[in-house]
Amino acid sequence: MDWGGILNNTAGWLFSPTTIAYALAATGLAVHFGYAGLLNFGMAGFMAIGAYSYAISILSFGLPWWVGIIIGMVMAAVFALILGIPTLRLRADYLAIVTIAAAEIVRLLFTTTLFDEWTNSADGLGGYHAGFRGANPFPDGQYGFGPWVFSADDLWVRVFGIFLLAIAVFIVWSVMRSPWGRVLKGIREDEDAVRSLGKNVFAYKMQALVLGGIFGALGGVVFALPSAVVPATYTTSLTFFIWTILLLGGAATVFGPALGAVIFWVIMAFLDGVLPALASSGILPISPIQAGTLRFVFVGVALMLLVIFRPQGILGNKRELTFVK
Repeated sequence: MDWGGILNNTAGWLFSPTTIAYALAATGLAVHFGYAGLLNFGMAGFMAIGAYSYAISILSFGLPWWVGIIIGMVMAAVFALILGIPTLRLRADYLAIVTIAAAEIVRLLFTTTLFDEWTNSADGLGGYHAGFRGANPFPDGQYGFGPWVFSADDLWVRVFGIFLLAIAVFIVWSVMRSPWGRVLKGIREDEDAVRSLGKNVFAYKMQALVLGGIFGALGGVVFALPSAVVPATYTTSLTFFIWTILLLGGAATVFGPALGAVIFWVIMAFLDGVLPALASSGILPISPIQAGTLRFVFVGVALMLLVIFRPQGILGNKRELTFVK
């Protein structure tokens, strides 16, 4: 078994664009669920909107890459408004039903041939990287050491993604220490009590839904920066991965989503290397392909154990989680 190759590949996921993108999306979900108590099961839809808005703005309209990011944020806010207006005055489970359905509708709309001129239907979009790479401040060459050796373009994607994640974390840290954040936590605990104090609960929930959705869209942009936008990526499993990351790091925490993303993808990469190798060696009585999918079983079992024995996550406070009361 090539332990050196497995460990090198695993270490590479510490700073991968995928890890950063999921951390951003999980930060948005922390605003939704951890602080506002909103059951959003459609974060994949926000990520898809961010990625497609970015790519379409560049490919179809010739806009600068940074304008594409802004458009992705705006479209995510519009999507949040469309979801929130009919549901946020109702019970939380209505939002869960609407968001998981809406995210799937968004994905299917991107695959239909009706919008093929802009979305390229099921084949997705690519070739929109020139503007972003043209803004790369790093000269051509190799950077880093050990398993973390990147080209100039790869380094630029990671640095820019970490920059966006740092901004998102700082915003969450700031607003949750503000009066707005304290009202939001009050709504999570008992919205009737907050409403009795004269606060517009609907408006606060909508603002939280928009803010978290924007972070999700930024996660979608980072996810699409190094490769392409493929609609098959934005399935419900993506949302459930984000939920796992959030619960692992801590739902009502500032740094929990980032920590959860790192731990989740490092474990997934490690299992993806070890399990097929064990199967090839005859230690596991299954094929290497079956062993590769076995990691999802382990992740599911780990998630169940996490919810049972430490529902607050690694960094969380159990008293802050409404679903364990």
